[in-house]
Amino acid sequence: MDKTKTKSLLIIFLTIITFYSCKDKEDDNWTNLLDKELTNWDNYLSFRHQLGYDGKAPKDENGNDIAPIGLNQDQYNVFSVIEEQNDPVLKISGEIYGCVVTKKEYSNYHLRLQVKWGEKKWNPRKSLLKDSGILYHSIGPMGAEYWRSWMLSQEFQIMEGHMGDYWSQSTSAIDIRAFIPEYIMNPVADKSQPFLPIGKGEKISGFCLRSANYENEPGQWNTLELICFDDKSIHIVNGHVVMILKNSRYLDNGKPIPMNKGKIQIQSEAAEVFYKNIEIKTLKTLPNKYSQYFL
Repeated sequence: MDKTKTKSLLIIFLTIITFYSCKDKEDDNWTNLLDKELTNWDNYLSFRHQLGYDGKAPKDENGNDIAPIGLNQDQYNVFSVIEEQNDPVLKISGEIYGCVVTKKEYSNYHLRLQVKWGEKKWNPRKSLLKDSGILYHSIGPMGAEYWRSWMLSQEFQIMEGHMGDYWSQSTSAIDIRAFIPEYIMNPVADKSQPFLPIGKGEKISGFCLRSANYENEPGQWNTLELICFDDKSIHIVNGHVVMILKNSRYLDNGKPIPMNKGKIQIQSEAAEVFYKNIEIKTLKTLPNKYSQYFL
């Protein structure tokens, strides 16, 4: 083999090695958000909501408004970290409504985590499905929505049989590829459909069903992924894209304001739930395998 051909093959070989080395480095560029001390998170607790709650501030026996428990006042151990095979696991008892909320704001990112249900449920959801959620692009004061427990945000729903649904929180809205609802039906996400405006200020109230149920059996861990880039987001459950969203916004005095950056909340919502391997990675561009959904 002549020297020129040998040099060309060597260059090709080194190029391939460099490509995969860079790819591996990019794939491994994750930041762990969970440790034993929850150093990346604050927590907020509002109320032990009861049956019959109507959106108004709960009152004591004398008819006076009860104040929310507040920020970083978790003497009730609603949020704790346990170990599973030497790895930290966030345990949320669900007994009091509230959340853990990142200390930092994030934009243009890939979030992934694992979640599974515990056994306990509390009022007002004892006869309902177990419930939690990831709230993203969270901004403004705590307790801004109906349950007086969370910030203005977009919700990646985590509920039995409903992992990946969308809920509007407070005055948020977004467009989702979904079928148009009819009468008492809810909109259902589907990648074949055009984008449908949903949320505050739109004809359709702030809820959309995921495209299909990909939740694992009870007691098993589920891997959830959230892709956020500019005004776009994607909900992924156990490797399946279940919702495609864009034009994230909120209303301020009737005026739509772009909503593409904020803190991340994980809800305590009357059900025992466990989270682990909570990781986040910054995105410089939206990967091709996701950008295709917005064409």
